[in-house]
Amino acid sequence: MTQSMTAFARSQRETPLGKLTVEIRSVNNRFLDFGLRLADAVKPLESMLRERVSARIKRGRVELTLRLDASETSAGAVRLNAAQLAALDALQRAVRESVPKSRRMSVREILDWPGVVEREPTDESMLETEVAALLDDALDELVDTRRREGERLSTTISERIDGCRALVATLESKLPAVQAYVRERLTARIDEILDKIDAERVEQELVLLLNKSDVEEEIDRLKIHLDEVVAVLGQDQPIGRRLDFLMQELNREANTLGSKAAHPDVTNTSMELKVLIEQMREQVQNIE
Repeated sequence: MTQSMTAFARSQRETPLGKLTVEIRSVNNRFLDFGLRLADAVKPLESMLRERVSARIKRGRVELTLRLDASETSAGAVRLNAAQLAALDALQRAVRESVPKSRRMSVREILDWPGVVEREPTDESMLETEVAALLDDALDELVDTRRREGERLSTTISERIDGCRALVATLESKLPAVQAYVRERLTARIDEILDKIDAERVEQELVLLLNKSDVEEEIDRLKIHLDEVVAVLGQDQPIGRRLDFLMQELNREANTLGSKAAHPDVTNTSMELKVLIEQMREQVQNIE
């Protein structure tokens, strides 16, 4: 099923450790790339987070934010580090001996001093279980959004494919008339200068020009590539890169068609095809 690379999901839950909140935003990118913003308590889980996301998302830039707001009851027991407190007090006395007019630190400043206040370590096993469950909820929402958007992209591309097929079919039906038009113009021009040019050489040039104006091969390749796009859209795997390659091939054939244009209908078809192909290419850039 076609998936878009653009989506957003947010999930939140209360846990024995506090309130966990995860936000995931994905945008288009050639490869799978991560940007993680994690609360200090969950930074040891970074490897697990990457593995869990990689199992569900194969391509795109993934921005993941994970916060933990620990409540008073979930934060664990709090205690003072006596050794650190004594060291800080000794440091204050030394400063006051050197600078008698300096003020003593407030209780707030002392408590904010690194290492003075200690908490019991977080239960890492419980934290990992809660984070994994929360992340799975967010990933479910993200993947569902990507699929819904992917379906819309697939519909848009399919409509453009139908447009391209109609253009190719119309041009194919006009090929006999196009060839006759080219031959008539060449014959009329040759008649004007036939007495000045060798007749056999004229016939050779006529054959070469007719071959150059023959677009049947381009039409056949266009039909093959269009069929392949439809087949790829039905695959249940990442298809963005394959579709991007097919857009390049379609554009190449449309350009070749234009370069061989010896009739207004061929020129117009080439231009209209390139418009539709460009519209598809823009949509393909967002497909995983």
